Amino acid sequence: MTRADLTAIAVGLNVRPMPRPPLRPLLLRTTPRLLRIASWNVNGLRACAGKGHFLPFLRDGGAEILGVQEVRARTEHLDPTLAAPGRWRTHFAPAERPGYSGVGLFSRRRPDLVETSLATPHVATPHFDVEGRVQLAHFGPLVVANIYFPNGNGLDRDNSRVPYKLSFYRQLFTRLAELRAAGKRVLVLGDFNTAHAEHDLARPRENRNTSGFLTEEREELGRWLAGGYVDTFRMFHPGPGHYSWWSQRGGARERNVGWRIDYVLACPAAAAYVREATIHRDVQGSDHCPVSVRVDPAIFAAAAPAEALELPEPALPVMPAELPVMRAKTG
Repeated sequence: MTRADLTAIAVGLNVRPMPRPPLRPLLLRTTPRLLRIASWNVNGLRACAGKGHFLPFLRDGGAEILGVQEVRARTEHLDPTLAAPGRWRTHFAPAERPGYSGVGLFSRRRPDLVETSLATPHVATPHFDVEGRVQLAHFGPLVVANIYFPNGNGLDRDNSRVPYKLSFYRQLFTRLAELRAAGKRVLVLGDFNTAHAEHDLARPRENRNTSGFLTEEREELGRWLAGGYVDTFRMFHPGPGHYSWWSQRGGARERNVGWRIDYVLACPAAAAYVREATIHRDVQGSDHCPVSVRVDPAIFAAAAPAEALELPEPALPVMPAELPVMRAKTG
């Protein structure tokens, strides 16, 4: 039978082509949009805003949550553009003493609860709480601790407040340990007023007797790190030359002669969600610059049971690898 005969038979039988199965859509795994959680010691919120720097950073910095320290004003004394900017939830914890200390929270989402005391069931802390240094903001399983740690300098710059500072550190550690034991993911952000290691400041030898780099202060921060907290910036940037505070004298910022005393620490359950860490050195308006982390948004989702298992508190403080070897700043 010839090709022509086969063609004729096919035409006569009215053969229809077999239908093709429908194409399945290609399923692509989408990468979640990372969320920024930031901290900034503004050295006076009204002053920082008056210089034209705060509101642009709030607007354009991409933060989901921003904790600020050293607000130095009561809420009723803030301009409405600062106290309640559009699309932001705000909360302020001022000091009783006018024009001193104070912390504030700006958040795109409403916190479930904001605590402003370090008190525990067995310890009252009015001597800490009156200085307006603490906000423990609860967002589901995540707790953002916005903290302005005390400086050890007394009125005469004599390190007389170091015992108060260390006591504050220890009471906060105890309070946060309760939250970690309850399975919370804890981020501790703020001005820690301590440089942990020699590469965290430009002039360690000249500052070995200055509050902020004293042996006992470094030991206390080392105890936090040995207790499971992660220095998120050092997860991504291990080298020297990264600072967050500069003296306002002698062109220190231009010469990058500074200190890294602003941190975002994460307990292990929270550190698992941290994807980036940044020091925003180019942001002006204060003697400090903002610091931040970017996190997977799943950090706000319900915690898995295994995340409640945390490292225990160490029995002894741990120093950084360098030997001890600070700056004049009150607060």
